[in-house]
Amino acid sequence: MPERVQEYSHANILLVEDEREIADLIEVYLKNDGYTVYKFYNGADALKCAERSEIDLAILDVMLPDIDGFRICQKIREKFFYPIIMLTAKVDDTDKIMGLTIGADDYITKPFNPLEVAARVKTQLRRYVLYNHASIAARNISVTECDIRGLVINRNTHKCTLYEKEITLTPIEFSILWYLCENRGKVIPSEELFEMVWGEKFFDQNNTVMAHIGRLREKLGEPAKKPKFIKTVWGVGYTIES
Repeated sequence: MPERVQEYSHANILLVEDEREIADLIEVYLKNDGYTVYKFYNGADALKCAERSEIDLAILDVMLPDIDGFRICQKIREKFFYPIIMLTAKVDDTDKIMGLTIGADDYITKPFNPLEVAARVKTQLRRYVLYNHASIAARNISVTECDIRGLVINRNTHKCTLYEKEITLTPIEFSILWYLCENRGKVIPSEELFEMVWGEKFFDQNNTVMAHIGRLREKLGEPAKKPKFIKTVWGVGYTIES
């Protein structure tokens, strides 16, 4: 299962669609998912918003009354790298190829189910978070769920599942696992892990972290010599690989 990060708060969506009923419907679904939506019915106003606002993802209709979606996509790509989803009424591949060539990340053909749009938005934001951690952190977008190859941990519900089977963790074990997942790909020194989880100064010869890592591995069914998730970097600390 691919790595997954879900649930974002304060993500800002730029929506440009000249068919008001469609725009309004998409807006409702996106707001229900907790996003802030900047909705426009023309390209000129949308471009002004893109320049002055903090945007995390754009949904652009190809056919607009003034500036077409391709041009808007090109202008956005001159400065910004957030995901762009194109909307079009055409069923051939010409628009799709054009959009992807100039920097769009996804493409949806009308008519569509608004639930599909919402799902595509989540997918693109997820990928954006995975590959742009520094940018997201700087914008204070809060990641509350991580899924790393089937190991799912949710900070809001304090639940952990492995291949959809719930694993009971103590608060300390949960905090250790969350910190490693949140910093996946990085090697976390034992000292840092102890101080972040226990909130106390780390002293030499402290085996507390090692003992808890051992119990976590047991609960995850991890073989001691070749763990799949929590790996030891000898002399340094622990890591969960991206």
